[in-house]
Amino acid sequence: MTTTSSSALTRRSFMALTGLAGTGLALTACGGGTKVGAGQAEAPDTGSGGTEYTGPAVELAFWNGFTGGDGDVIKKIVSEFNAQATNVKVTMNIYQWADLFQKLPAAVTTGKGPDVGCLHIDDIPTNAARNIIAPIDQVATALKLQESDFSPAVWQGGVYKGQRFGIPLDIHPLAFYWNKDVVSKAGLDPEKPPTTKDDYEAALEQMKGKGIQGFWVSPFQFTGGFTFQSLMWQYGAEPFSEDLSKATFDADGSIQALQWLVDMINKGYSPKNVGQDADYIALKNSKNAFNWNGIWQINDLKAQSTIEWGVAPVPQIGSEKGVWGNSHQFVQLRQIKPDQNKLDASRYFINWVSQRSAEWATSGKIPAKKSVAESPEFKALKEEYSLAPEAEYVHFPPAVPGIGDALAELYTAVNSAVLLKATPQAALAAGAAKATQILQSNQKKYGG
Repeated sequence: MTTTSSSALTRRSFMALTGLAGTGLALTACGGGTKVGAGQAEAPDTGSGGTEYTGPAVELAFWNGFTGGDGDVIKKIVSEFNAQATNVKVTMNIYQWADLFQKLPAAVTTGKGPDVGCLHIDDIPTNAARNIIAPIDQVATALKLQESDFSPAVWQGGVYKGQRFGIPLDIHPLAFYWNKDVVSKAGLDPEKPPTTKDDYEAALEQMKGKGIQGFWVSPFQFTGGFTFQSLMWQYGAEPFSEDLSKATFDADGSIQALQWLVDMINKGYSPKNVGQDADYIALKNSKNAFNWNGIWQINDLKAQSTIEWGVAPVPQIGSEKGVWGNSHQFVQLRQIKPDQNKLDASRYFINWVSQRSAEWATSGKIPAKKSVAESPEFKALKEEYSLAPEAEYVHFPPAVPGIGDALAELYTAVNSAVLLKATPQAALAAGAAKATQILQSNQKKYGG
């Protein structure tokens, strides 16, 4: 769920989508169960999957939220598409993610919506349930895509009630960054970052002895909430029950995960009351050594010359490997007056860009398709490729309508515990109780 950031502060644009920048509390992406596109005509279907387009000249509108460094990459890709397509022109609007989700329902309802868009994996069910996006099975067939080409979570995340609504483009997981200058100052080997709980804590203790608080714990969704979820899975816990009728992020494993984060503060490895984005800014300013942040920060760090840094998969603190992640997927928007030519041209555009996911990876992503993730082009991206192993154990937000409402309570619990306002057990119990009510309400709202 994410834009690549050329500045840490632009993470607020993503916070506006799934969390309040001032509090770290999540917002709903669309809100309510009303089917915005209900009653609209279904697009006629010739079975075209976009392998080619031979119809008359058309102009397509493409909306997305790539406001950071990934915006430059998608502009380049769209420009390359327009240069080779003789009868299709794509015009692109890039919005802050929050603005995108506010605009889409009204635009679709009034017939002024885009033809193509990009959404996060957990946005797809809500928009499908509200009839904002249309099934896109034909493109998956044309691309000869199958589940074995992807991790199961990426593949299934684009499906809602048996129909495919999303074509996977990328995976963007959390990563482990370290400031080599600070690590060296503490007398540690900057080329051997910690990978286990014992090594991690030993490094922090040695840094503490040098007067360095090496791992700043954020109380906000960025990045504390994502770090907590990574640890929760590492400790063998799940945020919700399998049938998504109950929040389970107050289980023992989750309590252990959150307690470990709080212990970082209590042991003096992290300051209290870390501000939004302050953990990442401190890494860049050589005030701390370790930061768990998104793969999207790679390009931002490449662009600076003040520190030496490294990136690797997040350390394994619990008994299992696990890391938070999300995925961008292509979608087609519902149309009041479907145009078969634009429908086919949209599929052609999605098909064409999907086959260039290695180029898209230069924006700080892992290609969703396994074969592309093992291509020479992606392997040449040293930093991004170093995170490819995370694709085997990455976890995504559950792909069900309205899940952002329930996740809001998880982020509230993390915020409360990390700010030392409540114990991890009490904070998670209160949050899970509220999240369970939301889940059960959403099952009725969206029809299960």
